[in-house]
Amino acid sequence: MTIKNIFYTALITAGMLSCTNSEEAATETHMHDHDHSAMEETTNPDALYVPEGARVFFANLNDGDTVTSPLFIQFGIEGMEVKPAGEIVKGTGHHHIIIDDTFTALGAVVGNDDAHIHFGGGQTETELELSPGEHRLVMQFANGIHQSYGEQMSAAITVFVK
Repeated sequence: MTIKNIFYTALITAGMLSCTNSEEAATETHMHDHDHSAMEETTNPDALYVPEGARVFFANLNDGDTVTSPLFIQFGIEGMEVKPAGEIVKGTGHHHIIIDDTFTALGAVVGNDDAHIHFGGGQTETELELSPGEHRLVMQFANGIHQSYGEQMSAAITVFVK
């Protein structure tokens, strides 16, 4: 790793530490107020490593389910470990839920708005308020600096909220 890459990684990590303070990690939904689109990308070769066969899934929901709001969601994962946001550790990351949109491209920073909910505290479940009607939910796994592991580490379902 070059000095420049070490500097950028340190800068990104310092900026992400606000995502992992213990008070915020205790909350179920983990929204933050920094701009992820302005974050530098890393050239760390471990940053986007995904083991063969790794996947995420909705542990308690199926595609086409009729549900009520608030909707309880359990995040399932195989082949990787959940770790709070803040640093890049090979084979780890954290969950995001994307509402009524699609997965985030490999290496792109997951958005941060009402439709892109971050669970940077390492949460593995949440309750989500949804309006009545049909909603597409995408579970997206990303590394410690919110870079998406892409389609392989995403899962999508459609639910109908009564």
